[in-house]
Amino acid sequence: MIKRSSVLGGVALLPLTIIAALNSATATAQQGAATGAPPAGSAVRVQANELTETWNGRVSAGPPTPTYREFDGWSMGLAMPLPRSEHAVAEVDGKIWVLGGYPPGRLPSNLVQIYDPAANRWALGPTLPQAIHHTHVAAVGGKVYMLGGEIEGASTGRPETFVADVWVHDPAVGGWVARAPMPTARSGGGKAVFDGKIYVAGGRPPGGSAFEVYDPATDKWEKLPDLPTQRNHLAMVALNGKIIVAGGRTGPGAMADRVDVVEIYDPATRRWSKGAPLPAPRGGVTGAAHAGCMFVFGGEGERTHVLGLTPTSYGYDPGADRWTQLPDLPIAVHGLKGSAVIGGRIFLPGGGITLGGNSGTNAMQVYRPTMSCV
Repeated sequence: MIKRSSVLGGVALLPLTIIAALNSATATAQQGAATGAPPAGSAVRVQANELTETWNGRVSAGPPTPTYREFDGWSMGLAMPLPRSEHAVAEVDGKIWVLGGYPPGRLPSNLVQIYDPAANRWALGPTLPQAIHHTHVAAVGGKVYMLGGEIEGASTGRPETFVADVWVHDPAVGGWVARAPMPTARSGGGKAVFDGKIYVAGGRPPGGSAFEVYDPATDKWEKLPDLPTQRNHLAMVALNGKIIVAGGRTGPGAMADRVDVVEIYDPATRRWSKGAPLPAPRGGVTGAAHAGCMFVFGGEGERTHVLGLTPTSYGYDPGADRWTQLPDLPIAVHGLKGSAVIGGRIFLPGGGITLGGNSGTNAMQVYRPTMSCV
């Protein structure tokens, strides 16, 4: 049965003045999903279950990305109004979508933040059906798909629940509509889009080896050959007709073992093969594809770093099967589920800045790579 969400999931009762302000902000935010305009007014309180935050429209606009000072290809973009870690990130029609996750305090969010580089503005997007973290997001045909994730857990005091739910948002219609669920409930996996289909691999238990593909045109899932090395919090991209999975954790917690394993799936032969391993084991990484290369940023696993993270960046040339170390991130982060590539730049909004999930930042790091693999 098709379900549609048109209200704030799990929102507690608020005073009428706040409800009126929130309704106004939500209406403007729905317009903002298409226009990039920030919510009206200076400050609006938004709430999901125990989490209460303030969206301040006066900090949602700033100078264009190319005007920020750059060093070794890195610069800092316009910060997100609300800090996040363990959130999903994707490029949707030239805009950056940030779904769910949580701020410091680890209370899950149902908010969507959207950055429009052309207007240099952040706006609130269509509210998610439920507060969620460790979810996955992909864009196909101008529609936004949210796949799986984790509800409760974190700092809610309730047991974590892995979900298989799939929701689609059509900007021309609004709201979120339920689609066929994933065969395997999971969170913190990887996703990639190839040939109009969404591939999802790995994830927090029990989905560490699961590998499945979703066809939005038919609303059907297909199980594929398992990911050879089970893992979660990994980097995953589609590149040159292949699906590349790099790094990740082998267990559910922040102290779990990390791997340097790189495995490559060929949809034409339906087989996995090995790629050159990462220069070092990494979990909590995020990936991006640009100019024929795969890029892997940050993550956990650096024992000599005071916060347990690493600022390292790597580029992978699939033709040469070789990794190259690139200039470090300005801020070592982990806990981004995806990235956005727009205008030759890779955008990395938010992320945890200490080991574990209680340190989400609102910083947006921007990388302009010079490495090319074509």
